[in-house]
Amino acid sequence: MNTETITGMYQELGVDKDVLDFGNAVEKTLKKRFAQIDEVTEYNQLKVIGAMQKCRVSAECFQGSTGYGYNDLGRETLESVYAAVFHTEAALVRPQITCGTHALALALAGNLRPGDEMISISGKPYDTLEEVIGIRPSNGSLAEYGIAYAQVDLTPEGEFDFEGIRKAISSKTKLVEIQRSKGYQTRPSLSVSRIAEAIQFVKSIRSDIIVMVDNCYGEFVETMEPSDFGADMVVGSLIKNPGGGLAPIGGYIAGTSACIENCAYRLTSPGLGKEVGASLGVNKDFFQGLFLAPTVVNGALKGAIFAANIYEKLGFHVIPDGSESRHDIIQAVEFGYPEGVIAFCEGIQAAAPVDSYVTPEPWAMPGYDSDVIMAAGAFIQGSSIELSADGPIKPPYAVYFQGGLTWQHAKLGILKSLQRMKERNLVDLSNVTI
Repeated sequence: MNTETITGMYQELGVDKDVLDFGNAVEKTLKKRFAQIDEVTEYNQLKVIGAMQKCRVSAECFQGSTGYGYNDLGRETLESVYAAVFHTEAALVRPQITCGTHALALALAGNLRPGDEMISISGKPYDTLEEVIGIRPSNGSLAEYGIAYAQVDLTPEGEFDFEGIRKAISSKTKLVEIQRSKGYQTRPSLSVSRIAEAIQFVKSIRSDIIVMVDNCYGEFVETMEPSDFGADMVVGSLIKNPGGGLAPIGGYIAGTSACIENCAYRLTSPGLGKEVGASLGVNKDFFQGLFLAPTVVNGALKGAIFAANIYEKLGFHVIPDGSESRHDIIQAVEFGYPEGVIAFCEGIQAAAPVDSYVTPEPWAMPGYDSDVIMAAGAFIQGSSIELSADGPIKPPYAVYFQGGLTWQHAKLGILKSLQRMKERNLVDLSNVTI
């Protein structure tokens, strides 16, 4: 196929030649990075296949259950597969877990009791967890049940403050939380090796402390997971990385048998735990989504690196920068003004296969302390493994880009965001050297 044919297709989709040429020039500089991502993907694909074979996944596992969901072969096998993938004793993987925040709330509430203390050692947690914990008052928060909260911020360089952690841990400390991804912050995301060092440090102070890692956006980005280095629980959403774009809902918690049992009792009921919970016909999508997840994450990572290099060359502050190693699929771009965030999100929405004609606008979204704009023309509502971007309309006016079920779609999304920025006279491509 000749170049003119591809150029014509991009022009039909609203990307002009100057924007496309700029993007293609940037893409040519990324071949080595993309090859490295392919190697990680190959390893993780083999890891998932090995886990499925080890757990004897069969066609019978794809059948659903109703009612109580007793003896659901697919559900039980799927949880064994997740435990095998994450190298943990057990896992809880359910459609009844509605989102990542719900999974994290289950992990916390299931393993903390009145009088206990939890400490976040990676700074302020993601906005929606503030009400779960009680940092912002909310009905049913952990604070209302007498569970204390403390926080140790990362250093200005984005490193763990080990001396601060040592001072913060007390006899009441039951659980330490680490957030792998940056959330709505402009700090670096945390590598698995740095998380491993923090886990070892906490365990050296008191081995009985539960270490929970919010693993959202990080699964399959590296060859290892925090659970490979002693995390008692890793927690995430199935409409992010591990669902592979096919899971219509759900979350997972993988960890020690004791922790997972407590989570299951919180999800269902004391005395029932993992024995109930109908799979309602989603088993096949959960299995197939996990199978595809390493490849889907591959596309999302390439899109994130492409975005970083595009906007870095235009003079914007990007986190991580265009050459840094990747530890999650999120790419932050600081614009410094709200118009940049809004134009970027409009471009991402315009590249979507679903609702491309919709114009996203900032609004007071539940769980957040400022107006938030979200672009997500997704097959699954709120699926941030699909092409999406969002950001709070407050300083430093940063947008957070993630997803793309394929690299080609991620590329189109970034080019459309750049097109919208160009049309608003927010960028000038004429003086940029690549």
